[in-house]
Amino acid sequence: MGTRKKERLSAVGIGKKPPGFHADGWGLYLRVTDAETRSWIFRYRMAGRTTPRDMGLGPWPVVSLAEARAEALRLQRLKRQGIDPIGAARAERAANAAQNAKAMTFEEAASRYVAAHAAGWRSAKHAKQWDATLRLYAYPRFGKVQVASIDTAMVINALEPLWAKKTVTASRLRGRIAAVLDWATARGLRSGENPARWQGHLQNLLPARGRVKRTQHHAALPYADIGAFVAKLRAQDGEAARALEFTIMTAARTGEALGAVWAEIDLKAAVWIVPPEKIKAGKEHRVPLCARAVEILRQTPEADRKGYLFRGRAAKAPLSNMSMLMLLKRMGRDDLTVHGFRSCFRIWAAEQTNFAREVAEQALAHAIPDKVEAAYRRTDLFDRRRQLMDAWAKFIDASKAKGGKVIQIGARQRR
Repeated sequence: MGTRKKERLSAVGIGKKPPGFHADGWGLYLRVTDAETRSWIFRYRMAGRTTPRDMGLGPWPVVSLAEARAEALRLQRLKRQGIDPIGAARAERAANAAQNAKAMTFEEAASRYVAAHAAGWRSAKHAKQWDATLRLYAYPRFGKVQVASIDTAMVINALEPLWAKKTVTASRLRGRIAAVLDWATARGLRSGENPARWQGHLQNLLPARGRVKRTQHHAALPYADIGAFVAKLRAQDGEAARALEFTIMTAARTGEALGAVWAEIDLKAAVWIVPPEKIKAGKEHRVPLCARAVEILRQTPEADRKGYLFRGRAAKAPLSNMSMLMLLKRMGRDDLTVHGFRSCFRIWAAEQTNFAREVAEQALAHAIPDKVEAAYRRTDLFDRRRQLMDAWAKFIDASKAKGGKVIQIGARQRR
């Protein structure tokens, strides 16, 4: 282009230029598109290219004439070194983006991790539990710290206060922190070993869960007392009493019973089909309904059989878990948990019936831990489970009538 001999533009005259390109020298141009819009362009041609390239330098007057000239001179020097100015600018932006990505905080990384994995989790509740655990115990410690900077000391600082008192929660927290950090490493946001890993690392700094605290099981009613309890329960009024008895009669999980909708129920066939997304094992579960469970459901007028089986105060909302817990408290049994009735059922099935173990486990919708056994299990044992649930209902009524005396069921034949 040659050395510029004179300045073609003046600071005072820029605002008066008509539409078009106005050269200033050294490849700098003022582009005027209309009376209000003016911007700077650096036009250049690299060796081996026949067409020039235009690179925007910003609008006037945000970028002054002096600033535009200085930038054009810098770009001319790059070009003379064989460096394409546009390519150099792109590389700089990419480097800045990578640097900014590495500046992502742990809280931001955790949010991205949950968003990426939530669709594969069994329920929205699981995603909320993830968020709640980190929000309560991790974010206050290092949520605003760059994910690249999280170290062992920070992880230990979050875990130690919980490890002895809330060991299960602490263990879940550790696993969730580790998962987020592994995700960050895979995305190139951090490097090195995962400071939250257990094997060969935190196991040397924290005692094993089993040595800290024995597992606290859900408080369960002895099965000999289930008849008397249900008799007292049937004397209670309200939706919570119906929901709790239905939960007991089906040996269902609390969330499954409270989340049940009428579309899942076939009263004529006496079956409740729970979809996979509502089951912990992630598989559709058919629940045989005993006569008493059907009777409970038929208490709802036919015209109202839509939406949730057991409704809360809001017509379109399910009954809350707290409703059943408060019912237990009013009955003077706040020593029990709703989930504990599943344990009551399982112990009864093991000690008072001859039903095979897998029948009882299937009734509880437990996942099969042995992958080989799971692969060969081609039936849900529905007919045998119907016999088991009918026997459970019969036991409840019989033990109620006998004042708590244990009645053995199913002893005559192996099912």
